[in-house]
Amino acid sequence: QVQLVESGGGLVQAGGSLRLSCAASGRTFSNSAMGWFRQAPGKEREFVGVISWSDISAAFAGSVKGRFTMSKDNAKNTVYLQMNSLKPEDTAVYYCAAGRSRSNFAQHYNYWGQGTQVTVSS
Repeated sequence: QVQLVESGGGLVQAGGSLRLSCAASGRTFSNSAMGWFRQAPGKEREFVGVISWSDISAAFAGSVKGRFTMSKDNAKNTVYLQMNSLKPEDTAVYYCAAGRSRSNFAQHYNYWGQGTQVTVSS
């Protein structure tokens, strides 16, 4: 089992920044990829980005590329999502997820956090 706990969400004005954290515990070694997804009211959950524990490269959805970055602290089993130049359309509940391999698809992830709300005001 893997437990994931997100934190760092909140209310921010357009153009502002937030950093989300996802702390993992449990059998993290068996899940090499950490993804971030988001879900806005009335919309499907969508891919935001993914990073592997084994390397530093991250991949992002086109809608956030150039504005969001990901980093990780392997010693703390924590992944971070740095969100800059936030837009009202970034408003959503953000979830981190753990999976065996990097993927853009939610169904490829085995474990999910409870989510953290990000609201961007115009």
